[in-house]
Amino acid sequence: MPFSVLDRPHYLRQLQQEMFDVLIIGGGITGVGIALDAASRGLRVALAEQHDFAFGTSSRSTKLIHGGLRYLKQLEFALVKEVGSERAVVHALAPHLVVPEKMLLPLYEKRGLGYWITSAGLKIYDLLAGVKREDQRKMLTRQVTLLQEPLLKPQDVKGGALYAEYRTDDARLTIEIAKRAVKEGAILVNYATVTDFLSSQGQVSGARVRDGESSETIDVRARVVVNAAGPWVDELRTKNNSLRGKTLHLTKGVHIVVPYHRLPVRQAIYFDVPDGRMIFAIPRGRTSYIGTTDTDYQGDKNDVRATLEDVRYLIQAVNETFPSVHLTVADVESSWAGLRPLIHEEGKSASELSRKDEIFESESGLISIAGGKLTGYRKMAERVVDRIVENLPDTSTSPCRTASLRLAESNLANAGEVNDFTARIADRAERLGLKGAAGTYLVHLYGQQADGILSLAESQASDDPEFKLTLAELAFALAEESVVHAEDFLVRRTGWLFFDIHRLMRSKDMVIEAMSKSLGWSPDRREEEMRRVERWIERSTRFEESEKKDETR
Repeated sequence: MPFSVLDRPHYLRQLQQEMFDVLIIGGGITGVGIALDAASRGLRVALAEQHDFAFGTSSRSTKLIHGGLRYLKQLEFALVKEVGSERAVVHALAPHLVVPEKMLLPLYEKRGLGYWITSAGLKIYDLLAGVKREDQRKMLTRQVTLLQEPLLKPQDVKGGALYAEYRTDDARLTIEIAKRAVKEGAILVNYATVTDFLSSQGQVSGARVRDGESSETIDVRARVVVNAAGPWVDELRTKNNSLRGKTLHLTKGVHIVVPYHRLPVRQAIYFDVPDGRMIFAIPRGRTSYIGTTDTDYQGDKNDVRATLEDVRYLIQAVNETFPSVHLTVADVESSWAGLRPLIHEEGKSASELSRKDEIFESESGLISIAGGKLTGYRKMAERVVDRIVENLPDTSTSPCRTASLRLAESNLANAGEVNDFTARIADRAERLGLKGAAGTYLVHLYGQQADGILSLAESQASDDPEFKLTLAELAFALAEESVVHAEDFLVRRTGWLFFDIHRLMRSKDMVIEAMSKSLGWSPDRREEEMRRVERWIERSTRFEESEKKDETR
C-alpha cells in the first residue's frame, strides 16, 4: 500500500467508511508501534495523529536505543532487563538505523559512584541486558581513560568504563515503523486531530476526527480505542471524562548541537556533573550533540523549546568536563526540546520519576498508555495489543511477531553487512559528485532504500549534485513517507534542522518550490509553508531567558 500525501483523501474515506477493530490516537513511536503489532496480528487498524508522525517526544529524545544504566541506581531491575534486551532486537530489525556505539563512562575521585561499584553495576547491567561477551563492559585505568578521551579534565579522573549502547535516529525509526504498519494493512493519517469521542451504550466506539488539510470532520468507528498521545494523553482522558487516579508528570529534556570541531569527542561519552545529573556528549557526522536536562514543564506542549538557562547549563557541564573546548552560546547551531510523559509520583523530582510505562483503562473502555522509553516501544506495544485482544474475545488473532518484522525494506543482517553496503553507496554517491560522508548519511537514514534514492538523483536534470540529491530525497519522501508539509521533510524525515542546518538553509526554498509544483500549492500556501519552516528554525536556534528559573535540570 502506498504511503503518499497524494493518497490522503483515499485514506480519509477509508477511515470514514470502515469499521475498525482498533483506532489508535497518536503517531509517535508508541502509537505506530501499537499499529504495527495490531495489524500484523490480523486486526483492522486505524491511526490518527494531530501533527506529523514523531512530531513530539519521538523526534526529540537523546536518539539512543539504550538500556537505561542510570535506572540501576533506582533499583528498577525489570526495566533495565527489558529495555536492555530490546536493544539487540531493534538492532536486528534495522541494523543501519540502530547502530552499535561504545559509550565511555569516566569515573571521578570526588563524585559519582566508585570504581568497584560501577564495575559491579555494569556487570549486572550486561547480565540483565543479555549483552554478548565481546560487547560486555571493559573497565579502564586512569591512564587508558585519558588516552581514550584526551579532552577530559584530568584532575580527579580515577578510571573509566566502556560499555555497549546503540545510537539511532528516533524520527526515522518512527516513520519506518509507520511504513511497515501500512504495509501490514493499517491506515495511518497525520494532521488528523481527534476532537471528541463517539460512544455507544456508555462505551467508547470511535472518535470524531478533523482533517488538518481540508478542515472537514469525519467519524471513525472502532471496537477499541487506544490513547497513545504521549504528552497529550491526559487531555484525551479529560475528553473521555476519565482523568482520575494517576496522571501525567511532564518533564522537559533539552539537547544542543555544536559543530564537531568545537567538541571533537572520540566516541559517545556519558559523564556526571557536580549537581548529580548525567550528561551525554555524542558525535554525529559533522556535529556533536549534548544533553539532556530534566525539568518540570507546564507550558505549551505544541511549542517546547530550549531556554537560555538550559543552554548555559549544558555548556557549563561540557566546559567543566572538557576544559579546553571553551564552548559558548554562539557555538550552538541548533537544539531540540522534548517532553517525557511520565507518571506522577508525589514528592519525587523530575529526575527521580520512574520511566516505566503504565496502561489505564477507563470505565467506558478507553485504553491509555503513558510513560516508557524509546527503547521499549515494541514491548509496550505488545502489552497494549494483548489488552486489545482481551477486549475482542470473538476475534481471531495471531501471536505478536514484531520481533521478526524487518524495517526499511532491509535485508541487511548485521553491522558488517551495513558497512559493506555503505561502501557501495559511498562509491555510487561519489560518482554522482557527492563528497564527504554522503554514503554514511544516506545509509543511516534510509538503509537499502538509498539505492532507489540515488537512482532518482541520477535522473534529475541539474549539474549540482546536492540539488539532485535533495530533489531525490524529497521525491522519495512525498511518495513513500506521508510528507504533508515542508517541515515534515526538513525537520523529521531528514533531521537537517538539527544536524545539518546549513543544508536546510540552502535547500528550504527549493524544497518548498518543488513541493508546490508536485502538490499544486497556491502562492498563499507557499508563504505559509515558509513561515512554518522559519518558526522551526527560530524555535531551534533562538534562546530566551525563561520566566521562571527551574531548580532541577
